[in-house]
Amino acid sequence: MLRDDDIAQQRARFVAAVHTGLSAPQKRLPTEFLYDDRGSALFDDICEVPEYYLTRTELGIMRAHVAQMAADIGPDASVIEYGSGSSTKTRLLLEAMVRPRAYVPVDISRGHLETVCAQLRLEYPALVIAPVVADFTRPFELPMLLAGPRVAYFPGSTIGNFEPVAASALLRRMGQQVGPDGCVLIGADLRKSLAVLEPAYDDAAGVTAAFNLNLLVRVNRELSGDLDPSRFRHRAYYDTEHGRIVMTLVSTCAQRANVAGRRFDFDRDEVIITEYSHKYTLDGFAGLAADAGLAVAQVWTDNAQWFSVQRLVPIV
Repeated sequence: MLRDDDIAQQRARFVAAVHTGLSAPQKRLPTEFLYDDRGSALFDDICEVPEYYLTRTELGIMRAHVAQMAADIGPDASVIEYGSGSSTKTRLLLEAMVRPRAYVPVDISRGHLETVCAQLRLEYPALVIAPVVADFTRPFELPMLLAGPRVAYFPGSTIGNFEPVAASALLRRMGQQVGPDGCVLIGADLRKSLAVLEPAYDDAAGVTAAFNLNLLVRVNRELSGDLDPSRFRHRAYYDTEHGRIVMTLVSTCAQRANVAGRRFDFDRDEVIITEYSHKYTLDGFAGLAADAGLAVAQVWTDNAQWFSVQRLVPIV
């Protein structure tokens, strides 16, 4: 059975986040709200564009090393996946594990989660699948059925969307959820050439642009907004000082819009930040994990060291 946050509370958080973000001197819209059903489907499309190296590189690492990852996790474990999306990489992990007890996909998009879980139940009829509809950036309740060791699975370098303090807090909660006998298996993108980084977030086909602009469509639909997506353009760039991609929506003209009963003004070329994607060094990520009470037990990378999958264990 799906476990769900109260819908009214979800909408209230959405309204508060949009009102606060669009009222700030530097306008922001939270990354988590990019992933409604349409946004989740568009992100799946992003993973297929040639410029987006992250998914294919991480999949290559998983295929090469998943047997060792599963051996390190051990038998009879339950997998908790944060921001599960289409669970593509999870299938590799589940198939390599010895007697996995349960799979708990956690995602904010109910429709997308229901569709994926229906397919997974056909593929893995003996596996307990217990989806949770929730914003994983906030504390949420796990199903009571999770016996045995736990592994928190967080692929795709989504940890990079969080600024360091928030990333550390999220990792700490993961460590607490898996306990002293569990582990965190996480994807972390590494620093590399701008010629590789920037096109990954601004592909030639415009799929990432559509994904970004869909956030305005969602605001209009769910919060009675009248933002005009045609008056904004997508822009993504690498912030060298902070080691991160910054994804933005740029107003193409001076304009005014209303959202959930409040008015907002935009200057020409004014920027709304919608996503950060931090890129790490291996030492830098180890330091972030240590701040959260986790130690790096193992690191797997591709030959070019563009991406890493890391197993973290609680420091006891």
